[in-house]
This record gives sequence, structure tokens and C-alpha cells, in this order.
Amino acid sequence: MNAPLLLPQPTLAHARVTDTSPRTRWGEDVRRILCVRLDNLGDVLMTTPALHALRHSAPDRHITLLASRSGVALAPFLDDVDDVIEYDAPWVAQPSSNARSLLDDHRMQERLRSGRFDAAVIFTVYSQSPLPAAMLCYLAGIPRRLAHCRENPYALLTDWLREPEPQQRTRHEVERQLDLVGHIGAHAQDTGMRFRVSDAERRTLQAQLVARGVDREVGWIVLHPGATAASRRYPPERFGEVAARLVRETGAPLLISGGSSERPLVEAVIRAAAPGVRSQLHDLSGALTLGELGALIEGASVLVSNNSGPVHLASALNTPVVDLYALTNPQHTPWQTPQRVLFHDVECRWCYRSVCPQHHHACLLGVTPGEVVQAALDLRAAAAARNAVRAAAGEPDRTAAPPLADEPITP
Repeated sequence: MNAPLLLPQPTLAHARVTDTSPRTRWGEDVRRILCVRLDNLGDVLMTTPALHALRHSAPDRHITLLASRSGVALAPFLDDVDDVIEYDAPWVAQPSSNARSLLDDHRMQERLRSGRFDAAVIFTVYSQSPLPAAMLCYLAGIPRRLAHCRENPYALLTDWLREPEPQQRTRHEVERQLDLVGHIGAHAQDTGMRFRVSDAERRTLQAQLVARGVDREVGWIVLHPGATAASRRYPPERFGEVAARLVRETGAPLLISGGSSERPLVEAVIRAAAPGVRSQLHDLSGALTLGELGALIEGASVLVSNNSGPVHLASALNTPVVDLYALTNPQHTPWQTPQRVLFHDVECRWCYRSVCPQHHHACLLGVTPGEVVQAALDLRAAAAARNAVRAAAGEPDRTAAPPLADEPITP
């Protein structure tokens, strides 16, 4: 079904909240700010409006992002980030290959101390404790430390907001982080997510598409079948049916994205599609840099994806998105972009699990390929209608891929 996403109702039976610290404004003396966001790429993207608010709420702010390996990859595309430090924290789930030791943690503490930061802002989802990161910043001598916290943090946090989720209310992740920085006087009129694509990345993407025989002017469709958690993956067989029907309905090339480890998944999607359309399906798994993926989504007429990082890239780039949204949690829907959020309502919604605890995946399996196709067609039609109105008014087509400088393209 496709319906407004209903957030869970407050449950106060087990609420344990304490007083929030007094609201204080960080002034011009707070110049060097460490922003801690230690989870995934999508989480960092959903923090970019708050980073923008911090950066521009006082003159000469300098923002350093402390992030995991996947989060650090975003830094070159974020204009509000001046510097970046990579840290795979022991209290956050990491790939087993990221071996680390206590000595690494001590070195990080000393590195943060040498940064002479005036303040630290610790961004977390509601289920994460900010206190390990707060302790790290405390031991590094950072004098001001801000975070959401469920219990009184005493000296570990100098500024904090009591944690209201999920007992009292549930917010979009973007709103959660804007509320946090608003507590110390950082506000922004523009609350859009941010990701900057360069002309160089558009050109290298175009070279790849030309080599595959893809016409840049057609308005391609992007399909992203992967997701980190098994509970958030729509079956590849159904993605294959969606891909075939979209090619037949639109005549547009369909580009399938994914990391190199997701190549078997992408190949399974292509095998599931009808043989007659496979020439219009293009496997880009492992072929794109992050910037090129951004350029690909920026130029798409619509993105069809599980709820994963590319959905948040689409939000930052104002690309229409069909989000196959497993009801694991309600906070991570697309933000400020044309969207259709597809799910099948189930009693076990908002399980917050990486693996379906009921072993049925009904919240996704209840969505038919036909519903996915229709949602994508509706978004394309709505975009075409908006563009017709803009064209009549002499305005540019905002859904078209940005023009490139006149340079030769070598496949």
C-alpha cells in the first residue's frame, strides 16, 4: 500500500526523562566546533542541515567532522565541513575488518586535544547513547559538549536536551538534529540536505554512460536494490519485474547502482527481468565513485530504492524517489523532495531490527511490483507537469541534469 507514514503514538509507561540543561547561545567565542557523527553515510547526510546551521550562526565558524570510514567519504561533498577526522568508534557497529586497539583510542583523544576545539556537538539516533563520545570529548579537554541524553549526564555534557524519543514523540532525523543545535542558538532558514556534485564528476559519469550507449538527454531511471540490513531489502526478483515494466512503460534506460560487493545482487535483478528488456538495463555496481553516484542520481528522472544511502542522496539533490520503506523505524523517510514511500502496514512495525524478527518481511513483501511501477510513473508525470509550467514561465528545467562545460568526452 502507499499511504501517509503514520508515526508511533507516545507510550509513557517506561519513560525516564530528566530536566534539560538551560538553553544557552554559543557566541562568537565558540569558533572551532567538533561535530561527532559516528554511524553511517545516510546518517551524516541527514545531519547536514544542522551542520549548515552551526556553520552560519556565527562568523568564522570552523567545522570539523569526526566520522566513521563511510561518513568520512562524504566530507569532500559538504561545503559546510572544513576538516574531517576518521574514527571507527568501539561503541558503534563497524565492519569486522576495522581492527582497532586501546592505543588507537588514546591517540584519538590526544588528536582531539591538539585540535583546540571550543565545543563539540554529538549527533546520535535516539537509540544510541551519547555518553561514550561525550567522555572522549571530556578527556580531550573540549570545554563545551552538546547532545541529546536520556539521563542526567552531569559533567560529561555541558549542554543537553532530554531524549523524548520514542516515548513522547518521534521526529524525522533531520528535525532531531536541527532541534539539538537550536538549543544553543544555531538556526537556518534553509533546512535542505546537502551534497555538492562537481562538473568533473558529471563529466566522468557521462563518459561511463556514453561507453554503455546511454543517452544523457533521455532522462534515465536509477534503481538501487541494496541495503545494509536484510530487513530493508526488497527481493531482487521483484526488482527485476519493476525494472522490466519501467523500461517498457517509459522507454528510458534503467541504471542499476550498487557497491562492488552488491554485484551478485544486481546480476540477480537483471536475470529476473524479461530477456527482451535486458539491453536497456545497465549494471553500474562497483563502477562509480560516490561523487559519480551523486551525479547519476542528480540526473535521474526518478530513483527507485530500498531505504538506504541513495534515498538520502536523492533528498539532497531534489530527485524524485520511490522509497521501499521497511517499517523498521519511522525517522528516515526522504526529506524535502518529491517522494512516494511504499510499505505494507503490519502489527510488528517499528521493530528497529536489522533482521525481520517475525521472519516474514511482510512490511516489504506486501508491496507489489505494480505499485512500485505506478509510483515511479506518477513521480515522472508530476515532474514533467512542473517542468511544463516552468517552461511556460521561461524558467529552467530543474529536473534535467545540469549542463556541462564544452569539453570532449572520451568513452
